[in-house]
Parts: sequence; structure tokens; C-alpha cells
Amino acid sequence: MPKLIKLYILNVAIGFALSAAFVALLLWTNSAGLRDLIMADRMGWLALIVLWVLNGIVFAGVQFAIAIMRMAGRDDAGGTGRKIRNRMTPAPIAIKTAKPKRRI
Repeated sequence: MPKLIKLYILNVAIGFALSAAFVALLLWTNSAGLRDLIMADRMGWLALIVLWVLNGIVFAGVQFAIAIMRMAGRDDAGGTGRKIRNRMTPAPIAIKTAKPKRRI
């Protein structure tokens, strides 16, 4: 299996585990009466699954994005690329302005 696929599966699993912890924390603290709403309804288990899956999608995406962005810090190429020099250096210039007319 390619390394990128393994990385993606690992980060999705981590994201869904974080989502499970987040939903458990929401229910434990009873934020906005969420636990009472879920426990009182006959279809509350469906709301719980939807909450976990949708948060899991968000957390998995963020987790994968963080993993990809952290890879940019590692440069295995050895620095063989050219450095770009900034040839446009700012310099002050004189601007002539018309003298304001006097009001009488």
C-alpha cells in the first residue's frame, strides 16, 4: 500500500477517535442540554451517530491537513534548489507637488 494511503488512513482513524472523545465530552458536560435531548428521544442514537460522523469528518480533515503541512518542514532533497533573490528593493523617490493656492 502506498505511503500516502497509509498516512491518510492513520489520520482519519485519529480524527474519528478525537471526534468520539469530543462527542463524549459534549455528552458528559451536557452542553446546551444535548445529553438530555439525545436520551429523551427514541431516535437519539441516530443523532448521536450523525454528531460523531460529521465531527469525525471535520477532525479527520484537519488531522490530515496538519500531517501534510508538517511534512513540508522536512526537506529530504538536501537544498539543491536555487535561492530567489529579491531584485526589487524599495528606494525613496522625490515627488513634486503643486503649491496649494492661498485663500483670501
